Amino acid sequence: MAQTGKTLEDEAKRKRELVAIGSVIHLAKEDAVIWGSGVNGKIPEHFHTYNSLEVRAVRGPYTREWLKDKKGIVSPEIYGDPALLLPSLTNGRFEATGTIEHVFVPNLNDMLTGVDLDLPEGTQVVSPMQSWHRVVEHILKARFVTASSLHGLVIAEAFGIPARYVRLSKQENLFKYKDYYAGTDRHEFEYANSIHEGLEMKGEKPIVINFDSLKDAFPYDLWI
Repeated sequence: MAQTGKTLEDEAKRKRELVAIGSVIHLAKEDAVIWGSGVNGKIPEHFHTYNSLEVRAVRGPYTREWLKDKKGIVSPEIYGDPALLLPSLTNGRFEATGTIEHVFVPNLNDMLTGVDLDLPEGTQVVSPMQSWHRVVEHILKARFVTASSLHGLVIAEAFGIPARYVRLSKQENLFKYKDYYAGTDRHEFEYANSIHEGLEMKGEKPIVINFDSLKDAFPYDLWI
């Protein structure tokens, strides 16, 4: 918002809902503006009660196809999770230090259901229940990241840290992971079934994304 001379606290001329991150499109109200959010594959279609959305960007092509096929909503081919913009939007606040070898970031459901992590020796766990900036700081200490948390992967890769998705349970539908990887030009990806296996597999291919297109798609006009 800085480039427009406005802040998120500035009052808009008309009230609009902006849905901007996470697998939360099913929570969108009628005519909401979507920027970089995605469909959650485990949420039934009838929870999507809207009939119209104004889509500026989506997390990936799977969300784009779902919106078109299920709701008849057309989206631009502009992809990316907004968390990928953290390095450029936080003005050097965060830095990848690589002071430790490896961290694992569990999905919240894996933590709550008590999934056996079977941690390799020396692996540190980064709880997603901390403040967001603490999570980012802890992830950026690692030279390699494994995660069942989607945003654990997103944050690591945004800062150029190799990362591997570890699927410890079937609590999370694969849709959002497929969507994220396809949105960063990795239509084929492999996941590990344990943290040990993830360490052996090493990182997924690096992201490929048009950062400028995602930034430019932000709905600044909502504040005009």
